[in-house]
Amino acid sequence: MAKGQVGFRLETKYLNSNSYSMNMAWKSKLGKSDFKGRRNMTKVQGGLSRRQFLTATVGATALSAASVLMVSTVRAATPKRGGTLRFGVGHGSSTDSLDPGTYDNNFTIALGYMLNNHLAEISADGELTGEVAESWVSTPDAATWTFKIRKGIVYHDGRTLTAEDVVASVNYHRREGSKSAALALLKPIKDIKIDGPDKVVFSLNAGNADFPYVISDYHIPILPSKDGTIVADTGIGCGPYKLEKWQPGIQARLTRNANYWKTDRAHFDAIEMTAIVDATARTAAMMSGTIDVMDRCEFKTVSFLEKNPAVSVKSISGNQHYTFPMLTNKAPFDDPHVRTALKLACPREQMVKTILQGHGRVGNDHPIGSGMPFYAAGLPQRTQDLDKAKWHLKQSGLTSLNVQLSAADAAFSGAVDAAELYSQAAAKGGIKIDVERVPNDGYWANVWTKKPWCACYWAGRPTVDAMLSLAYLPDGAWNDTNWKNPRFVELVTAGRSELDPKKRAQIYFDAQEILSNDGGTVVPMFADYVFATSNKIKHDKIASNWDMDGQKFSERWWFG
Repeated sequence: MAKGQVGFRLETKYLNSNSYSMNMAWKSKLGKSDFKGRRNMTKVQGGLSRRQFLTATVGATALSAASVLMVSTVRAATPKRGGTLRFGVGHGSSTDSLDPGTYDNNFTIALGYMLNNHLAEISADGELTGEVAESWVSTPDAATWTFKIRKGIVYHDGRTLTAEDVVASVNYHRREGSKSAALALLKPIKDIKIDGPDKVVFSLNAGNADFPYVISDYHIPILPSKDGTIVADTGIGCGPYKLEKWQPGIQARLTRNANYWKTDRAHFDAIEMTAIVDATARTAAMMSGTIDVMDRCEFKTVSFLEKNPAVSVKSISGNQHYTFPMLTNKAPFDDPHVRTALKLACPREQMVKTILQGHGRVGNDHPIGSGMPFYAAGLPQRTQDLDKAKWHLKQSGLTSLNVQLSAADAAFSGAVDAAELYSQAAAKGGIKIDVERVPNDGYWANVWTKKPWCACYWAGRPTVDAMLSLAYLPDGAWNDTNWKNPRFVELVTAGRSELDPKKRAQIYFDAQEILSNDGGTVVPMFADYVFATSNKIKHDKIASNWDMDGQKFSERWWFG
């Protein structure tokens, strides 16, 4: 895996038709260690320095794991309670579900964070902090992790969260026949058991210094259980808001959870999310004041939004990347030379300039951003080279190539324009790309992973292992290219349990190199998260691990 004051108004027809950088602070203990958790245009650079990460990993190597420190946030102003936040979302499909194992777009991810809590969360400062778990400790080899569960958390229906709920919630994704996107992430778990009333112990097949990040993936909220099982699609969680109305692909309405344990969060009385997949309609709604927030601003209209004095545009640099995945088990994409020719024909520099309007940077056909730990900085940057593209076609026995690329702006804002730009550039090298413009609604169910070549976006993941395991291992839930490379599998598996930072860096460099050269995904660009809010919206520092303040805007923002 992966759109007023100047005369605009929100058209009803649009509403109906478009129905983790890693930053760890380590505290040493002898023999064991534990994690303890508790403007008009804004430009924020996300990511983590290599020094910060290596310092963390060295601590893990010497003393297994350590405490993640709670970071107190200095607020720009005292938050106020009240009001209904109206959010126009650039995603939403009639196939959406409340089952967290199926979350695959910004609408369901945001909804999930409103309804639920997870074992841990990534703070605005990029640090992993406790949520349902107040602390955790690992053995020196990072193969056994014990999480202490926070007391006093209450679900929307009045039940109290228990250690049994944690076990049942994780096992739901591991069950036989599971189709959860979290299944591949949880396969390293060998056993889960309860140790007393408030401790859950995870035993892994091998050491994994990233495990607290893995287990806190947005697909794995803690839900109420009965007799060791959960019902995943009720919408009942322990998060900041309670579900009042839900129309898949159209709208959701939520009201504040009066019993939310984070007493300094969840400031809105209610939140209304409306799927407005069409970028023009979303922009019109923002300009006219019909909505208070819009995500996925169309890059070419950012300057237009900035001219509205009532609107504030945010541009946050993170690990979001736009891709063109091809099914490597379908001809002609089953030929590595064809895949390489298409990568060499991609005008990635022009895409950053034209599609992103400079709000991003070029990609190198792998999903690890320059701000992430273990980014392969020494890997040569691929650029457009039509002569080399022709050479690779010749190695495939071809003098020309004709392929179809399916796209819709549901994939990412400007996806259709990017596909057309790709087509025009590749034609000069004897590669004919027929752009198929497909409907926004149902894109993720009917096009992505179904069409041989399409457009996609990824918000990134907080660790290299999480990103590679989910999207590029043969058994990854969202391996959207059906790519299989035995050496790549060996490297990812080895990197997961390697605690020596230098060895781990080399392993991940080799993995990125193989993926860039042999993989079935064209990654032309990393895009900033660009969204707009009413100037009435107030907030503290904005997180860069996901779009929309790490998708935690619902509990972090307020009306000022």
